[in-house]
This record gives sequence, C-alpha cells and structure tokens, in this order.
Amino acid sequence: MNDKFLIVVDMQKDFIDGSLGTPEAQAIVPAAARRIREARAAGWTVIATLDTHYDNYLDTAEGKKLPVAHCIRGTEGWALNPEIRAATDGCLLVEKPTFGSVRLPGIIGDQASEGPLTIEVIGLCTDICVVSNALLLKAHFPEAAIAVRRDCCAGVTPEKHEAALATMASCQIDIL
Repeated sequence: MNDKFLIVVDMQKDFIDGSLGTPEAQAIVPAAARRIREARAAGWTVIATLDTHYDNYLDTAEGKKLPVAHCIRGTEGWALNPEIRAATDGCLLVEKPTFGSVRLPGIIGDQASEGPLTIEVIGLCTDICVVSNALLLKAHFPEAAIAVRRDCCAGVTPEKHEAALATMASCQIDIL
C-alpha cells in the first residue's frame, strides 16, 4: 500500500524518436528518467502506461483521424525508450488502447493506502494522453493532490504542450 504514485505516460519509441517522435519528446527523456529514479528511491509506486494498438490500427476510429501507424503491440515502436525502460524496470506496465487508461484509477485505488493521495503525471503527449490521464485521475480522486511536471512532458507541438498545461491548471491540477 502506498499514497504516492508516479504515472509515466507512453514514453515509447514511436512517441520519442519513431513515427510520431519530436525533438521536444527526445529532450525530456533524461529529466523523465531522473524523476522516475527519484520517485522510486523515495518509495513512490511507479506505473507506466503503454499506448497499445494492433495491425488494424488504421481501420479504427482513432486511426482514421490520426492515420499514422504507431505503438503496434510487439513492435520496436511500442517498446519503452531504453533509458525509461531501465528506470521503470520492475514497475507495473499498463497497456491502454486509447488516450486515457480507464483501468488506471482502479489500479491506483487498489494499491492506495488510507492516507492522503499524491499522484504525479509525466510523459507524452501533454496535449493528448497526459491530459487525458490526468483528468481521468482528477475525476476519480477529486481530493488527491495531482500534479504534472512540465519539464518531464512534451506535446505534439510546444504550443499544444502549453495549452494542455493551462487546461490542466484550470482543472485544479498542479503544474510543477
């Protein structure tokens, strides 16, 4: 049981230096790996999500709006970045078929102690999967201290990153 959780969102090859990679995503890897190691050393529970699609991705509702095959289960692009994989070794990995993990609140609820809950979110992409997971968690745990680390996240563009941070701040999620 724990009361502190670090959620590492989709730090996979395809989002960093693969089919949907960006220089901004590549730039946050060292800071994200460092934050994971710090959290683990402090006794936090670390959970990493994996965006997970299949060979039929382009036929899905998401694939029709974002026609770039990515994070196909079992491919190199689906794997965690090597530095992130090393930092999260032994941590729980949660596959999710879309932007936000509907399983994540239940997993945290099952592992949470009775104390005040602290949840921190880092990862990719700020304006899609990070914001989706942060808002799902805020909805499930309205009294929890929920924060997002700006230097450990990157958006599709720097402008969308900033817009997503502003949206989360409006929803009472702390931006660190």
